[in-house]
Amino acid sequence: MKVDVRNNNVDQALKALKRKLQREGVFREMRARRAYEKPSEKRVRQKQEAIRRARKAERKQAQREGLLPMPKKRELPGRGGRPQFGAPAPAAGHSDAPKQAE
Repeated sequence: MKVDVRNNNVDQALKALKRKLQREGVFREMRARRAYEKPSEKRVRQKQEAIRRARKAERKQAQREGLLPMPKKRELPGRGGRPQFGAPAPAAGHSDAPKQAE
């Protein structure tokens, strides 16, 4: 695994490394290997994980078929209201939302 340090910014490189390790599942495996897990406990855990995955797949399929509402999209913190490159900035005091009658 390789992480480049740009402009001597070690904090940013460390953050990128942690993100890569998280995606690879290294932290999860370290936690699992911290103590011995009996085979019976391992079977129970794997069965619970399989049930959780199956329920999630069912929920996603129901959402795609329109039986359940789609989850609301969450806006990322710190990114709201910033115009895209090339897009004209909105005029002050104006919005695209229709005005409500008072």
